[in-house]
Amino acid sequence: MTIRKGEAWGHPGALPEDGVVVSSDHEAADVIGRARREGRPYPALGLVGGDLCRTLGGTAGAPRLRTSETVTFPVDLGEVLVDGRLHFFVAHLVARNRWWTRAFVAMNAQWVGGLNLGPRAHPDDGLLDTYDARLGITDVLKVRARAGAGAHLPHPGIKERRVPAAQVGFDRPLTVWLDGVRLGPARSLSVRVEADALTVVV
Repeated sequence: MTIRKGEAWGHPGALPEDGVVVSSDHEAADVIGRARREGRPYPALGLVGGDLCRTLGGTAGAPRLRTSETVTFPVDLGEVLVDGRLHFFVAHLVARNRWWTRAFVAMNAQWVGGLNLGPRAHPDDGLLDTYDARLGITDVLKVRARAGAGAHLPHPGIKERRVPAAQVGFDRPLTVWLDGVRLGPARSLSVRVEADALTVVV
């Protein structure tokens, strides 16, 4: 069930025997994509790395995932249509030009590497935190300097929304990155969240 304000989230529980240990966000999304293509239920994911793992307070170390020291969480899954093809992301989608002066970001997790781009993003609220940015290069430098602490928002050049789905188009193609891996250029994106789709263990 999607998290509600004031309610507890997650519970003690080890990774089940048929769970899959993943060391990155993109690896997690690959496991989910493969299960979808093969018509199988999504397996539980044991996270030992990546931005979703960091958001959930996870630490490295696969052996501990099979012990009672772990916590199990329900988590949303991001989906995006790019040129008619469906892709998945567990942590974030970033579409940007080279200098980040034009960017669109959809966050299911809080972090993109060392940048706290989604300071209010929650992985199980049934929403994506989206940021549509049009910035001058000076503003980009200021935003990056503050983004490590999540202090870059609000900003007049960044439109913030918290939505279950969104469509966005660009005047010029932007390069799309899913969970930190380059997908390629796109002129339009259709993103949505599948609430409570995943079970993850950290």
